[in-house]
Amino acid sequence: KNSSFINQVFKDRNMVAIFSFSSLMTVLTLIICTCAHLKELRPTIFDGGLVQEPGAPLVKRTGLVGFCWKMSRIGERLSPFVSASCVFIAVHVLFIK
Repeated sequence: KNSSFINQVFKDRNMVAIFSFSSLMTVLTLIICTCAHLKELRPTIFDGGLVQEPGAPLVKRTGLVGFCWKMSRIGERLSPFVSASCVFIAVHVLFIK
């Protein structure tokens, strides 16, 4: 009975972004670009206002802030690849999808 209700609710909808590879890549690229841009605007936004000294122990970043910090680091270090993936996704969405 529950499965028929679920099938009826989701009958006319597309796949969720997590289950489609191209949508998953679009969402990840947008998250990376957004976090890198926010980090560019406010450098300590994901650090909690902490400034890392050269000899200090590493700060563990966990939770949502840690995830955003990691995504911004990917966007900073791999910016040519991230921008190429943005162009590829734009072409895919505009002309192929």
